[in-house]
Amino acid sequence: MGFFEKLGQSLKKTRDSVFGAIGAMITASEITDELYDDLEEQLILADVGADVAMDLVERLRNKVKTEHLKTGDEALAALKEILCEMLTAEQELYLSGNPTVIMVIGVNGVGKTTSIAKLARLYTQQGKKVMLAAGDTFRAAAAEQLSVWAERVGVALVQHSEGSDPAAVIFDAVQSAKAKGCDIVICDTAGRLHNKKNLMNELSKISRVASKACETATVETLLVLDAITGQNAINQASQFIDAAGATGIILTKLDGTAKGGAAIGIKAKLGLPVRYVGVGEGMDDLMEFDPAAFVDALFKSEV
Repeated sequence: MGFFEKLGQSLKKTRDSVFGAIGAMITASEITDELYDDLEEQLILADVGADVAMDLVERLRNKVKTEHLKTGDEALAALKEILCEMLTAEQELYLSGNPTVIMVIGVNGVGKTTSIAKLARLYTQQGKKVMLAAGDTFRAAAAEQLSVWAERVGVALVQHSEGSDPAAVIFDAVQSAKAKGCDIVICDTAGRLHNKKNLMNELSKISRVASKACETATVETLLVLDAITGQNAINQASQFIDAAGATGIILTKLDGTAKGGAAIGIKAKLGLPVRYVGVGEGMDDLMEFDPAAFVDALFKSEV
């Protein structure tokens, strides 16, 4: 299955529940105030968030007016254009550090460890030399789990004994990666409850240590969110962003939810781009996020 087919399949629940209906409603209607009201209601049902839904509809109104759009097809094309603009990151993910250190953070159960493995797989397929760092030193057997994934993907792993200082693991991994010529270090961290202040402070410490371990290293921090939790994921995210300076989102389980609209709400409310999406359970089911392809897949009736 190709990239676009796989993305389309992963968004089937979201498309069938709401966005397919939105597309059909707009193209079959005249552009009226009633259409705008119905669209706002449907967008809220799609889990984009009430304030984001209102903003989208207002932007569509303005576009229809300024560009003198007349038909439902023109209105749908305008809505898709607005969504693409909203979802597009202001800058690319910076992967040219020496090495690039990618901190992967998030609460338990969102698919963090498997996302790390899939990310390592993706980068190795792109020809990059990858190292993993077992920074979750608190959860029983977390390092062993990551070790299995590292062996399966074929990448090196740095780990310390259970209960070690996570920042020390990251420090050693970054220095080792520099010495061995690795391009990317992907760092696991313990799953955090976002209301535990001391644990959140630890994330801040780990991020600082990663920067200090190597002068030529750059640090990206990707927050893993579960698409199934919808708006609750956005509430979690704001505190992680403050604590660890997150630079992007990995949105998992997109194939298992009708709430794919959360991807729109995340970017609009947090100002933080979705960088990768999980579209299945296979090792190759983590994709770089493409706003145009995502929007097309939301509305496309047959995939």
